[in-house]
Amino acid sequence: MQVHSFLHSDTETYTHVLADVQQQVCAIIDPVLDFDSKSGRTGTNSVDEVIAFVNEHGWELLYIIETHAHADHLSAAIHVKEKLGGKLVIGQHITEVQKIFKQIFNFDTSFRTDASQFDILTDDGETLALGDITITAMYVPGHTRADMAYMAVDKEKTVVFVGDTLFAPDVGTARCDFPGGDATTLYHSIKKLLALPEDTIMYLCHDYPSQGRKHCPTTTVAAQKLGNIHVKNGINEAEFVQMRERRDATLEMPRLIIPSVQVNIDAGHFPKPEDNGTRYLKIPINVLGQ
Repeated sequence: MQVHSFLHSDTETYTHVLADVQQQVCAIIDPVLDFDSKSGRTGTNSVDEVIAFVNEHGWELLYIIETHAHADHLSAAIHVKEKLGGKLVIGQHITEVQKIFKQIFNFDTSFRTDASQFDILTDDGETLALGDITITAMYVPGHTRADMAYMAVDKEKTVVFVGDTLFAPDVGTARCDFPGGDATTLYHSIKKLLALPEDTIMYLCHDYPSQGRKHCPTTTVAAQKLGNIHVKNGINEAEFVQMRERRDATLEMPRLIIPSVQVNIDAGHFPKPEDNGTRYLKIPINVLGQ
């Protein structure tokens, strides 16, 4: 098993490539589309580096895995699929998130809330085969209702891609104030992850390093239990929920939440072009945030 991580500097998001190098197959987790919110222009320079890396190694892409419908970056899954193939994977509870945001954005009846835009829907405990690697879905809601972590195991080691449930120990945990989020639920999801063996490597979806620290894509269960500022050993459920709810009340909405959610709940598709050939996204006024 090999994991290679690529940092998208604008959104501080990690895209990971998980590979069975003997079987020459791989998965890409959480690919990012470049998006300039000032101009509305998209780009693929960052994800093209990931695609080139896969091509250079001659690996076959089997899966494009989204840990959840991200609110801080736009998915590049469609571009990856066009270039490399692969099946698009997300947790089956994405249907709940689709229904929530279909109402918020007042999408018409053509928007599907059955997750049929995706190829594979995973439930807790279900597995995907990637050569000799077994990928197991872990349902970890709280940040959203549909978050999944994905644990990858082979004969050599165990790693887990945690999405937005946990960040580096000095950063803490995911916010829970988006529609459908819940701090109590997140606490129990995190405890599920922290029950894994302490030497399990956790691959982060984001890193927002404190001053003086460089970006790092990994942590471990042991490091989280010892030092996570929000949920380390000794912090109980009530303390966590109180901290999380107070903190969330002070946070601004993510810079890219409005374009990101619209695109990501539709598997990375943009709306169809209107009669002038241009695609448009919607902005709900006085709906999100405080």
